[in-house]
Amino acid sequence: MATAEPDWALWRSFAAVVADGSLSAAARRIGYSQPTLGRHIEALEQQLGVTLFDRSLQGLKPTETALRLYQSVAAAEAKLAEAALVAEGSTGTLEGTVRITASTMVSNYLLPVMLRPLRQEFPGIAIELVPSDSVENLLLREADIAVRMFRPTQLELIAKRIGKIPIVATAHQSYLGAHGTPVRPEDLSRHDLIGFDRSDLLISAAKGLGFDLRRTSFVLRSDSQTAQWELLKAGLGVGFAQLGLVRETHGMRELLPMVVPPPLEVWLTTHRELFLSPRIRAIYDRLATALAAYIGRSSRRIEPTDIPDLP
Repeated sequence: MATAEPDWALWRSFAAVVADGSLSAAARRIGYSQPTLGRHIEALEQQLGVTLFDRSLQGLKPTETALRLYQSVAAAEAKLAEAALVAEGSTGTLEGTVRITASTMVSNYLLPVMLRPLRQEFPGIAIELVPSDSVENLLLREADIAVRMFRPTQLELIAKRIGKIPIVATAHQSYLGAHGTPVRPEDLSRHDLIGFDRSDLLISAAKGLGFDLRRTSFVLRSDSQTAQWELLKAGLGVGFAQLGLVRETHGMRELLPMVVPPPLEVWLTTHRELFLSPRIRAIYDRLATALAAYIGRSSRRIEPTDIPDLP
């Protein structure tokens, strides 16, 4: 008698453990408990009659057989996700859920204001917001719409370039009142700088602009951009931020107009099949308009008479 084919749930658990490297990480991602994943792996091994993982105190290590199987299972998982996208795109209602992912800065400081009119216009659409500085996988439905700061390259995705957000040197007026205002790039060496901890993003950008910064140049360091922004707003030093946020936040001041860091490109992205869904398309189009308006306000040149005097 032929052996029954393993249930897809077992294959899904197997693929998650291989991809994520541990039961705990796989459990967090796909929503199963660790004991359930462990039982799935054991059941799959029994049905296939092969060992898929070597067990040790360090965890589960996929065997060569498991790695060969994983390629086929991952391809099947992608095809199933694509089928779900096709079905999603065929629905014709303005009801349901739209899952949006964006950077922590965009999610926390830009999207809330933009989502309010969307909720008023489309009360039947629930919004799931995923603040993340990692790249969520649109192809596997980890998100329906993504706001990216780079151009996606996958052919299955639709990407619309919204524009560029300028980045400026900035500080709160309370800090400038206590420490003075830097007027030249070299003045920064005498100020408390706020920057990244492990990332060299600002250091590389500074070198491109012709002046030297090192990790030790930053007396306040965090790899969280939202934390950096809050430190700036609290008057703890000089740093870099989106021009639009600086202009729209009380007490923040633009500094060193001769220092022009590379701007942030903004792309709005969704899957090609999802673009056919009326509710996805509706939210996508409204977000594109709102982001473009924000970038337009950010890019407007300010005249000297527009800048208020420091108290």
